[in-house]
Amino acid sequence: MQDLVLLDAIGAKMGYLTQRQRIISQNISNSDTPGYKPKDLVKADFEKVLQDVTRDGMKSVRLDTNNQGHLLPPGEAGARKVRAQDMTYEVAHSGNAVVLEEQLVNSSQTILDYNTMTSVYQKNVSMIKTAIGTAR
Repeated sequence: MQDLVLLDAIGAKMGYLTQRQRIISQNISNSDTPGYKPKDLVKADFEKVLQDVTRDGMKSVRLDTNNQGHLLPPGEAGARKVRAQDMTYEVAHSGNAVVLEEQLVNSSQTILDYNTMTSVYQKNVSMIKTAIGTAR
């Protein structure tokens, strides 16, 4: 099953989420360490990945808008609104910038994402078993 790209991608995402949870737990455990700044993993940039794919053989990728309910590609429906997020962090007198509430939200989201990936993986394996006739 290692030759299946979808299962490899799911496994990679689960590995990423495992590493992220480890880093979040380190942030929480260092919440009282003077001068400690929280860390996080950098999320994958889908736009960059898509650009790499289009350079490797496909001349262009275009959204299919054959239904009125489809969203138009950027540039065809007016400019999209970009709002800068305020990056305000609480910093204790000791220089520690860990906000426990923020870390707990990140941890909960990571757990939810991991459980989703586990479910998707299980459903794909079940579908493959059904396709080859070994499902019960």
